[in-house]
Amino acid sequence: MLRSLISLLALCACACVSALAAQPATVRLDYLHSGNALDEHYAMERVVIEPLPWPGNMAQTIDTTNRGNNLVEVVDAKTGKLLYSRGFSTVFAEWRSTEEAAHMNRGFQESVRFPRPEQPVRVRILKRDERNLFSVVWTADVDPDAMDVIRKPPPAPVKPIGIRVNGPSEDKVDLLIVGDGYTQADMKKFEAAARRLADHLFQVSPFKERAQDFNVWALALPTEESGVSRPSTGVHHASKLGARYDIFGSERYVLTTDNRALRELAQYAPYEFIEILVNNETYGGGGIFGQFSTAAADNDWANYLFVHEFGHHFAGLADEYYTSPVAYATGGARREPWEPNATALHDPANLKWKKFVKDGTPLPTPWPKQAYETASRAYQKERAALRAANRPEAEMNTLFRRDLAQSNALFSPDPHRHTVGAFEGANYEATGYYRPEMQCIMFDRSDAFCSVCADAITTIIDLYSHPASR
Repeated sequence: MLRSLISLLALCACACVSALAAQPATVRLDYLHSGNALDEHYAMERVVIEPLPWPGNMAQTIDTTNRGNNLVEVVDAKTGKLLYSRGFSTVFAEWRSTEEAAHMNRGFQESVRFPRPEQPVRVRILKRDERNLFSVVWTADVDPDAMDVIRKPPPAPVKPIGIRVNGPSEDKVDLLIVGDGYTQADMKKFEAAARRLADHLFQVSPFKERAQDFNVWALALPTEESGVSRPSTGVHHASKLGARYDIFGSERYVLTTDNRALRELAQYAPYEFIEILVNNETYGGGGIFGQFSTAAADNDWANYLFVHEFGHHFAGLADEYYTSPVAYATGGARREPWEPNATALHDPANLKWKKFVKDGTPLPTPWPKQAYETASRAYQKERAALRAANRPEAEMNTLFRRDLAQSNALFSPDPHRHTVGAFEGANYEATGYYRPEMQCIMFDRSDAFCSVCADAITTIIDLYSHPASR
């Protein structure tokens, strides 16, 4: 049985490679994004023709979802015809909301990828303005036939593993699971973690119902020592992708700022989305829309971390919690968020998810907010004490279980437990922002997405998969 399954996967992988051969090449524009809280700049670094053909559906090259802080547009240099677009967000945008950005400049590596055009193009990076509309902030002319374009990357250092292969890449959403902090001796452990977490993802709706629309690949470069850096505890490891804890001073925030290392490895597998598994047990993760997400593979809450952070990366979902400390500066005017699952509720009659709201539902929708916040303040105090004392991770996991049980007990008898409405408290703010339902994977460590988040995820699946293959 196992041999038959392996043979089937191998055949599917060959079919994917064969189908991809008809696709255009993949172009990657690497650039630098720098500045501070008030100013930002862009500079082209290089143009690369990646070794694998474009993995996406050429019938769906234009993004109409209106997600992300930024939008990339690729237009014909002569006619201005729009050839390709995708929304995305950046690590820079998060950093510039931190206190550090108020008094210093920093630069970040970024990339955009698009199918190789037949003619010179203009790549435009757009950014949301104060009206919540996109406006152009940078342009770069790209000629795929120019002499300085990199056309021959080095041979693949490792081969991707087909975790789930359901068809040609251009018909499917391609998810690449990348490992960081895994030694050569840890490779089987990484593959097992990738399979386990992918299996869990497709047990959660709406991914469960759309599992056949995905291919999942796994890839990892061995490191000299196990684990990634956690500077707040004096732990430093030279991992291949540079993923680490303590990003922007948040002990649980895990990202890599080495975009070059990530893209140079990822280019050897078909992908549109990336989740990085770090070889650590300490609770942590992160997710940037259209860039990548991360999760601590050995934590007791790895299933939740994988799905929650992928929700950010895949569908641009906002965090709906608001009592946990975050790395970014919050407060100020309550502008309407672009994220599909958070609102400032300026116009209740035109609530962005009103199609899910039943007539007569009060907006805002009442919930046991005060009792929740009282319990949450006590929980956060205990959580901070455990981290400050560097207590064993098992104690933190026990605290998380108790916190979720307390929330479930508080919410269970409430008449609006499963109501879609507008519940105040979201987007890191106790007031002024609202979430669609009382509970959701984006709010706490519960195990299901709310109706609005599930719909937002489905929209992205539809953007990247081919209807004829369903």
